[in-house]
Amino acid sequence: MQTTDPKRAVFQIIQRLSLRKPQAEALRRLDDIVDLVGPDKATDVEMARVAVREAYGNLADADFEDFERDFPSVCFALATGVGKTRLMGAFISYLYMIGKSRNFFVLAPNLTIYEKLLSDFQPSSPKYVFRGIEAFAHNAPLIVNAENYEEGRGVRGTDLFGQEGAIINIFNVSKINSEARGGNAPRIKRLQEYIGESYFSYLSGLDDLVLLMDEAHRYRGSAGAKAIAELKPILGLEVTATPKSVGSKSQDFKNVVYRYDLPDAMEDGYVKEPAVGTRTNFNAKSVDEAMLEQIKLEDGIHYHEHVRVKLETYARQNDVKVVHPFMLVVTQDTTHARRVNEFVQSDEFFGGRYRGRVAEIHSKLTGEESDENAQRLLNIEKAGDTDIVIHVNKLKEGWDVSNLFTIVPLRASASDILTEQTLGRGLRLPYGKRTGVEVVDTLTVIAHERFSELIEKAKEENGVIRKLKQVTIGDGGDVPSSKPVSVSAPSLVDQMLAQAEAKTEPTVVVADGETGSEDAAQPVIKPGGMVPTQAPFSFSTPEELKVARTVLNVVIPQFSTKVSSIGDLNDPKVIELIADAAIAAQKPEEGFIPSITREQAVAVAQELCKHYVERTLAIPALTITPQQQVSFGFRRFDLDMKSWNFQPLSRELMIQVLRTEKSSRISGEDEGDTANRLEDHVVAKLIDYSEIDYDAHAAILYDLAGQAVIHTRNRFDGDEEQTRSVLRGHAKAMAESIFSQMKQNMWREQTNYRVSLASAFAELRPQTFDTAGTGFIRDFKTPPDQKQEIRKYVFTGFSKGCYQYAKFDSDPERKLTIVLEKDTSVRLWMKPGPNQFKIYDNHGAPYQPDFVVETVAAKLIIEVKRQSEMKDPEVLRKADAASLWCHVATQASAKHGEKPWYYLLVPESDVQENFTVSGLEATHTRAPDADLLSRYVFEEPLLGGPH
Repeated sequence: MQTTDPKRAVFQIIQRLSLRKPQAEALRRLDDIVDLVGPDKATDVEMARVAVREAYGNLADADFEDFERDFPSVCFALATGVGKTRLMGAFISYLYMIGKSRNFFVLAPNLTIYEKLLSDFQPSSPKYVFRGIEAFAHNAPLIVNAENYEEGRGVRGTDLFGQEGAIINIFNVSKINSEARGGNAPRIKRLQEYIGESYFSYLSGLDDLVLLMDEAHRYRGSAGAKAIAELKPILGLEVTATPKSVGSKSQDFKNVVYRYDLPDAMEDGYVKEPAVGTRTNFNAKSVDEAMLEQIKLEDGIHYHEHVRVKLETYARQNDVKVVHPFMLVVTQDTTHARRVNEFVQSDEFFGGRYRGRVAEIHSKLTGEESDENAQRLLNIEKAGDTDIVIHVNKLKEGWDVSNLFTIVPLRASASDILTEQTLGRGLRLPYGKRTGVEVVDTLTVIAHERFSELIEKAKEENGVIRKLKQVTIGDGGDVPSSKPVSVSAPSLVDQMLAQAEAKTEPTVVVADGETGSEDAAQPVIKPGGMVPTQAPFSFSTPEELKVARTVLNVVIPQFSTKVSSIGDLNDPKVIELIADAAIAAQKPEEGFIPSITREQAVAVAQELCKHYVERTLAIPALTITPQQQVSFGFRRFDLDMKSWNFQPLSRELMIQVLRTEKSSRISGEDEGDTANRLEDHVVAKLIDYSEIDYDAHAAILYDLAGQAVIHTRNRFDGDEEQTRSVLRGHAKAMAESIFSQMKQNMWREQTNYRVSLASAFAELRPQTFDTAGTGFIRDFKTPPDQKQEIRKYVFTGFSKGCYQYAKFDSDPERKLTIVLEKDTSVRLWMKPGPNQFKIYDNHGAPYQPDFVVETVAAKLIIEVKRQSEMKDPEVLRKADAASLWCHVATQASAKHGEKPWYYLLVPESDVQENFTVSGLEATHTRAPDADLLSRYVFEEPLLGGPH
């Protein structure tokens, strides 16, 4: 295993994982601790404790006294929402890169966090913790978990000899506890015949095992602590937001080497700002308890509806996903919860407008929700059909949502309100970072009778400004655990060259160390005609092979920007230049002295380039630059007011942020009625936008304001007083929503764009696939045993594919490959990997097509979708981007003799084995959107390319 200088490793990880400030500081401290302790099986724990205490015993952001375990173990206390899982990924990357360890054990406190960790440690996850780490780019760590460890994968290692690659064991703490039900040892501690001992014993005997404890406050109990000690790791890394043991006699951790508390996270913008709201000039003692609760609930709804429109406006203005907020009502007991539920769904509460939009979620005997109820709460974040959630006492640790903005605690003390049970559930930012929009970045507690008390309580030493107890917050997504085996798929030319270098026939090599062969128990599917079983190249000497490897890996990628098309690589003059560059790149290495003639090098380059052109589907890299500014106006349209649910606001709501003490009011803009027409309230706010010219747009402004008036009047059955109250009180929010929609209905002038080819073709990057085992590698003509499990399989046996292996999202995709392989007009096809294309939709999201196909006459991007998805907005948005890209690529490369590009959006029902590609092309080719296309005017000689 190659090693990296520790300081350089820290720098690379911070840069490539884009670590936040606290994550980067935690990594730097780990680097210092490794240097101080030198962790291994022979480490003197007492001397290590003294060294760490001298370094971190008296720091303002650390509190180290003792490891509190039989091995060096240190805690990093990071506030919720900062990113503890990514930090664990950084820790593992660092220890692996410097050669300290390749065996890791990640411990989760419960099933929810266990499943989240399994997801985040998979390369297919959007939150993959190692994305960007070069050491893991081509050899992802092997993940061993509670479902697959008995297969022996963790013992065999990641390659044939068990010497290379990281192995990460992820387990729920309940799987290793020493005290199992009935007095029996956990399964992980039982004898495994294939190693002659238990897997637990095998792990404890490793000389480089590092233990990472997620939510470390959950492992101080006797059973968990004992099991951890028995693992005998060389180093323990603990992460938690609450460095205290749980229980009635909780104790502060003594091994904290870095602390980044909630106030720090608030100040740095990693979480929402907690705020408290009340009515102005309101004396809570002037009403009885029942009326006070009613007023708080009503004012909570006022604020909730205010937030809803702000969120929709922000989403429209920034072309991001709309967040659907809900209001959380904290009740005293289940009887109280039932009574509140009945009230908010009755006609007494805003005329019954929230009937059917309330979820009552409360605990049973244990004080914690069942998994089913907790999942129901999580679904609220996705469904958007719930406005009010009523719950009792605590929500189960490990659950949270990002769309909670309003909390109404009923009959709660100030101390109860300023705890993790109340605030902690809504601190996570909906877009992962602060937006700069105050309402979107704030969590507000409606607490009329506690307003002043909360403000003062927050300033205390243990208050929200300085220190606040936090719960463990996990994403808790519905992501099932998987049993991955990594299958590497280099490009076919790369594979052919590797075959020549090894002088062996190709075999299936997977990350668990198993190598397929005809004699193995598991049959191996050998690739089809594109990979010859005889010697793939005529050259074979070490010197020639080294030149060929240089041509493939170094020189050809450089020449992609110097030629007009991939066919130029067969030009004799270009081949000579490639051969000269390959010779110049040869350096004496490990006793190897290049002794190849220029004539031999040219012959090698010619043969390799011939195969490269034949087996590479050329995808151009395009650069598009606007050449003039765009002017715009507004078209007439019908307002979308489905989310508007403003209520008459007769009194002001005062909101104060706890940390900064900044105050704001949500109320009517004017005390008196000064507008001549109701529409004037809205128009007066619309003309505040600099983009709107009143003289030019007065007609559409009053048309839109008139729609708002009619919508509001209809909601209140023609009651003019309530209509006027709503318009006067919420005109600004209405104007924001209207203007966000106006921007979506702009007209624009045509714009000239300069389009150039950055490179004529892109290198076919190696792909890596996860599958459930070697038994899930099969010929593409053979369907999966259960079609819904197709994502577990990797398929092979192709003759026209650019790669030996492919993975499909659906069985119709597999069937399409059968069509492609049979069709005589098809020359090449592939399923592109991430970043193979540079296509982005109008939301800035990258688009990865299902298939790219080259026929004798054209190049096609083909997307296969279910019939129900054919009109999905996201699908159509990507289709618009891809069809426009095809148009631009055709225009840009046509003068170089390249084939035209077309985009096909094909329903699954039309993917049948008796269909042809030309038939699909004739029926499902999608032309670029006319409005988008009208904005692109291509003029010679602006179209350029590499030369």
